[in-house]
Amino acid sequence: MQFPGNDPSVLVSALALATKHLGFVVTSSILQAHPFEFARRMSTLDHLTKGRVGWNIVTSYLETAASNMGIQTLPEHDLRYDMAEDYLEVAYKLWEASWGDDAVVADVAANMLFNPALVRPIDHEGPYYRSSGPHMSQPSPQRTPVLYQAGGSPRGKRFAGKHAEVSFLGAMTPEMASQEVADLAARAADAGRAASDLLSLVLISPIIGSTEEEAWRKQRELREWADYDAIMCFLAVYKPVLSELDPDKTLEQILPEAASRLDAEWLGLLSGVPDKSIRYRDFVIDSFLPAGRHAGTPEQIADIVQSWAETGASGFNVVPVQTLGWVDEWVEHVVPVLQKRGLLQTEYSEGSLRHKLFDSGPRLPETHMARNMKIPAASSDLMGSAS
Repeated sequence: MQFPGNDPSVLVSALALATKHLGFVVTSSILQAHPFEFARRMSTLDHLTKGRVGWNIVTSYLETAASNMGIQTLPEHDLRYDMAEDYLEVAYKLWEASWGDDAVVADVAANMLFNPALVRPIDHEGPYYRSSGPHMSQPSPQRTPVLYQAGGSPRGKRFAGKHAEVSFLGAMTPEMASQEVADLAARAADAGRAASDLLSLVLISPIIGSTEEEAWRKQRELREWADYDAIMCFLAVYKPVLSELDPDKTLEQILPEAASRLDAEWLGLLSGVPDKSIRYRDFVIDSFLPAGRHAGTPEQIADIVQSWAETGASGFNVVPVQTLGWVDEWVEHVVPVLQKRGLLQTEYSEGSLRHKLFDSGPRLPETHMARNMKIPAASSDLMGSAS
């Protein structure tokens, strides 16, 4: 399912040479690397891609993820978000505050690459991470990579409102998407940010056919490969109670029991399904196999995209149904219809990934907390003088 897999950050450095406009978003957990090392890696990628890199922030949910990193027990859910807050503070200080805006002088005559008085340690001592700094990389085009996040829990959504620039929605219906978009806007406002500072992406994985009949035939074939027990093996690793519910009961029958056993995120998904007469088994397969929700001709898929666009979502996280051939079908048959309707751009703008998304400069907006990150006054510059 998620194994085996290569390191995406290494692939980005190669793909950057072969592309001009694509953005590259690396998923990396706060458990994977110390923020000092990770900040350097992302700055390097931002330099190599000329500002086209983003970071999908995750906090991990598997015990094996913790044990692989030498952590005996996976920290509790909300504690992991507390750790992420501290992790980001280290990264923000390195990316945004360690090097002054005029630190790089590149003065050949003066034999000076940078002004050491404008490069400072960060001397961070938080509850979970420590780092003296300074940042090992000179400022990259964006400094901070574009920040993505997909947390669906109340704590995760609060984290998104404070930090994320792009949030992945878990909504299964347009109505649920509208509610999630409004909720994210409110959480961004709580953090002193504008609603336009936080984009939202809806997952769509359509099955495309030259006729509606062909599309649904493909859907049935794909669904035959979906194994409820295999899906449950995956889900039960981090949410064992999901496998304890009767797969052959309807959602209407399941909900009373689920209300006392499931967390708000999963209970919300169950409660938000319009048709409560479907079996729990089918709900699980449809949730895990989003391709089962959307099938049709290119025009019909465009209709679906348009209905979701009207929810206020900023865009789509388009997931291929299968590896071979699907992308060609999407690009050759659906993209032209979306462009004709004005739902998709016909050309790329120049500049960084952040500029392409927000039509702004490469830096985080002033309203983002990272832009106001302060280094302790006791810190000194590279020459040893107190600041």
